[in-house]
Amino acid sequence: MNRRTASFQDLASGTVSAPETRYSVTGYSTPQDGQSAQQEERNKLLQSLMSQYLARDVTSIQRQVVNHVEYTLARTRYNFDALAAYQATALSMRDRLIESWNDTQVFFGEKDVKRVYYLSLEFLMGRYLQNGLMNTGVKSNFDAAIKGLGFGLEEVMDQERDPGLGNGGLGRLAACFMDSLATINIPAWGYGIRYKYGMFYQLIKEGYQIEIPDYWLTRGNPWEIERLDVTYPVRFYGHVEYVDGKFQWSGGEVVRAVAYDTPIPGYDTYNTLNLRLWNAGPAKEFDLDSFSKGDYFGAIAQKENSEKVSFVLYPNDSTEAGKELRLKQQFFFVSATLQDVIRRFRKVDRPLTELHTKVAIQLNDTHPTIGIVELMRQLMDDFGLGWSDAWSTTVKVFSYTNHTVLPEALEKWSVPLMEKLLPRHMQIIYEINRRHLEAMSSKYPGDGEKLQRMSIIEDGYPKMVRMATLAVVGSHTVNGVAEIHSGLVKTRLFPDFFKETPDKFCNMTNGVTPRRWVQQANPALFAVISRWVENEDWVVNMDLCRQLEDYIDNADLQRDFEEAKLENKKRLAAYIEKQFGVKINTNALFDIQIKRIHEYKRQLLNILGVVARYNLIKRMSPAERQNMVPRVILFGGKAAAAYVQAKNIIRLINGVASVVNNDSDVGDLLKVFFMPNYNVTLAEIMIPASDISEHISTAGMEASGTSNMKFVMNGGLIIGTMDGANIEIREETGDDNMFVFGLLTEEIDDARNALKYGHYKVRDSRLDEVFEQIRSNRFCGSDVSEPILRALQPFNDYYLVTRDFGSYMEAHDRVDKAFLDKTGWIKKTIQSVARMGKFSSDRTIKDYCDRIWKTEAAPFVPSSITYKDPSTRANGTTK
Repeated sequence: MNRRTASFQDLASGTVSAPETRYSVTGYSTPQDGQSAQQEERNKLLQSLMSQYLARDVTSIQRQVVNHVEYTLARTRYNFDALAAYQATALSMRDRLIESWNDTQVFFGEKDVKRVYYLSLEFLMGRYLQNGLMNTGVKSNFDAAIKGLGFGLEEVMDQERDPGLGNGGLGRLAACFMDSLATINIPAWGYGIRYKYGMFYQLIKEGYQIEIPDYWLTRGNPWEIERLDVTYPVRFYGHVEYVDGKFQWSGGEVVRAVAYDTPIPGYDTYNTLNLRLWNAGPAKEFDLDSFSKGDYFGAIAQKENSEKVSFVLYPNDSTEAGKELRLKQQFFFVSATLQDVIRRFRKVDRPLTELHTKVAIQLNDTHPTIGIVELMRQLMDDFGLGWSDAWSTTVKVFSYTNHTVLPEALEKWSVPLMEKLLPRHMQIIYEINRRHLEAMSSKYPGDGEKLQRMSIIEDGYPKMVRMATLAVVGSHTVNGVAEIHSGLVKTRLFPDFFKETPDKFCNMTNGVTPRRWVQQANPALFAVISRWVENEDWVVNMDLCRQLEDYIDNADLQRDFEEAKLENKKRLAAYIEKQFGVKINTNALFDIQIKRIHEYKRQLLNILGVVARYNLIKRMSPAERQNMVPRVILFGGKAAAAYVQAKNIIRLINGVASVVNNDSDVGDLLKVFFMPNYNVTLAEIMIPASDISEHISTAGMEASGTSNMKFVMNGGLIIGTMDGANIEIREETGDDNMFVFGLLTEEIDDARNALKYGHYKVRDSRLDEVFEQIRSNRFCGSDVSEPILRALQPFNDYYLVTRDFGSYMEAHDRVDKAFLDKTGWIKKTIQSVARMGKFSSDRTIKDYCDRIWKTEAAPFVPSSITYKDPSTRANGTTK
């Protein structure tokens, strides 16, 4: 039983603890003088009415759920279905979160804490209900309550749709960080965009990816609170004038940012943080004059133009209009966020030059970088600070996380677009760059090449604004997300800046939350670990899992691990049968690669290896097949709508799956599936079932990866290159517990040139056979096969798929051999799980707090807790 649950209820005896009161303060962050007697009386009444937490016993929960069914959803007992049960249960859970959320924010205000503001264009949160129930310790209470109402809790939770607020690792990292920030009691806010349609919903038709809108809000979102009282204007276009010694940006288009708040509960703590997402709306809702003149479309034109800003995550930027919309999105959410941050800071009377003492803003990749310029604009134009004070304050506030070494992912915006959309900001960028280059030229006179490399403005036609360079110049700290990646940030991306300010750069290896990814996703393994370490505290201190190594030779522990894995494989097998109508062998080795589809992640290498394995099986005699390890190979991930080659790879995977799965000669020795519309909920089914997972990016191209951490935490092993966090996972878990292959980062450039210029020739008959099968259109048509084969020609093979193929196949031979030794394999998984403490996002967040944000935990602990009883009067007496 966790501490929070214990403070509410003794579950063993079923008794409720003695009544206690909620956290009680003035609620004001500044002194309130001269209150009238009427105001004081009102405050006393409100404090009495709101002095108790909602009851958590089964009967009270049932009453609260039914009340929401009738009074919030306006349903009757006759149309109380599973969807209504989910919505009412979610609202009941949200009520509880709002209580601690309000108390947490009041507590932070009273203590005047320094807050962290995490700005991310993505938050891939996953479903909320189970997370809220588990983190607050009431899942068993709600389970009993919902059963009493005639529903199963799993059935109810399955009604929830994944929020369409993110796509890949960037958004899921942000979600893990929010969980850890709340759990370790850091005062923090998350800020992003409330996308109406997400990125897209992925369908597979005739093997091709088809994108349709992700209508994730069609049933509403019971977790969010629309805050019509929290709204800010955001301007685009217009012109800049110099009036009375000040720059004024006016005219153009004004969009209204409206806040939508979602409570984020910590685990085993009262602290509940806030994820604030901005929805775009018109400054003027309706043009009645245009409507009256018969211009019906013109009457709502502004509304439609405004709302599209928050319609879709990552709109296709292959057109100029798409690029403009992306930049609009980025500026929209950072402008509203900074207005909100400054409003909160100014509740206490102090100069804005002290902003950094109460505010730490983390840029999650380059997307929010325009916030550096927007803060400068607000400080100077809105609040009258001079350049020096504004710049000094801005740099002290911002820190920047780089997530990629891929040149195309380092955002650049054309100067003409910036001048058109954000004219005042382009002026400020020019001035930042001028002062920056003046400082550099005084140190390196005559070194024009260095100044060009370090300039925020990239020469060319058109000129471009380098957002990553702006982030480095305008932040006090720059971090990578794995040791190897942070090294590349220093030596490959920003070597000149690192030479100038080496102390600005540091590493923050990523992590994931074990609450979501083991406790909730894998209850079977959670129970095993908790039983053997004799407590559940390991979910907030994963180093406790080291105790598992003391029993690694114990046959009972080995059996427990094996049974937990089999249970998860059966769950995934049932899902596959439901989706594809195919029964799979749960004793097979489950081989999984689930990532955003991209050439550098090398799903293409994987599927080429699958075809080679298929060919090998086809040549085997019946006796040889008896010794072959059966495999179920699973892919999942979305390709960006405009990324043609990534979509070709999906088509090839599905073509191979169709051939393999319909070949009765192969049978259960090999099955291949592409899992459509990969999301958090699907990951929670797939990851616990893996025996081996593939993290096979070209060395030096993956910043970190976090799915590798999730797989190993769940008792899966890795086949991978020495790239991203794979390196550190191997260091922690042991060389023998990872199947490593491929070139090293320092070998990549020479290998690429050797292939390109014919100095090295790949000679592998297995690969030749696979190429011939693709060329003959056995798996797909020429519209797919030709561009794929073209990309694999020596002079085009930038990602070195062919160069690493032989090493990759040899690594899979080692996997097969190891898997045949069942006891040895299970011991590898036990040891790996035991050593994953470094990769908890709790550790990562503590590192950020200590080394970058310079902020401390502020645990909110009410002096006491009681229950809201409907029969209790305002004065505390009962009827």
